[in-house]
Amino acid sequence: MKQRQIVLAGGCFWGTEKFLSLIPGVIETEAGYANGKTENPTYEEVCYEGTGHAEAVKVLYDEDAVALSRLLQIFFESIDPTVLDRQGNDTGSQYRTGIYFTENGDEQTARNELSALQQKYDKKIVVELIKLENYTKAEEYHQKYLDKHPFGYCHIGRQTMEKAKKG
Repeated sequence: MKQRQIVLAGGCFWGTEKFLSLIPGVIETEAGYANGKTENPTYEEVCYEGTGHAEAVKVLYDEDAVALSRLLQIFFESIDPTVLDRQGNDTGSQYRTGIYFTENGDEQTARNELSALQQKYDKKIVVELIKLENYTKAEEYHQKYLDKHPFGYCHIGRQTMEKAKKG
C-alpha cells in the first residue's frame, strides 16, 4: 500500500468529507481549514472574521487502490466547478472549491484533470489549485458530522453520494 495525501475543498466540509470517505481506496478523511492567513482558526473565525481559509478535507488514500487522477475525477462529481465561493446554499470564500497539494507531482496531475474537466463546460472552471500552505483540523463536532447526524444539511445529493461508493 502506498499512502498519499491531498487536501480538497468542495463547499461545506460536512458533505465533502462524507462523499470522499465513501470512495474505495480512501483510508481516512478529516475536516479542516486550509490556506488562510491565520494560525489555528476556529469555525467562527473562518465564517465571520475573514481569515481566508477554505473549509477543506484532508484525504489519506492508497494510491495502489485509487490514483490521484481518478480521485479528482470522482471529487469533481460532487461540485459545481464553475461557481466561485459557493456550493449549494453555502456562500462565502470559505466555501470555494480547491485542490491543495503537498507533493509537486500532484500539481501536474491536478492540472491535467482540471484541463480535461474544462472541456466539459462552456463556463470557466474556478477550482483553485495551489500548494497547501497551512491546514488546521476542524473542531471535533465537525468530524464525521454526517455520520453523527445522518439527516444533517448536505449540499451533495444522495445519488451523487452513491456514485462515490462505485469508485
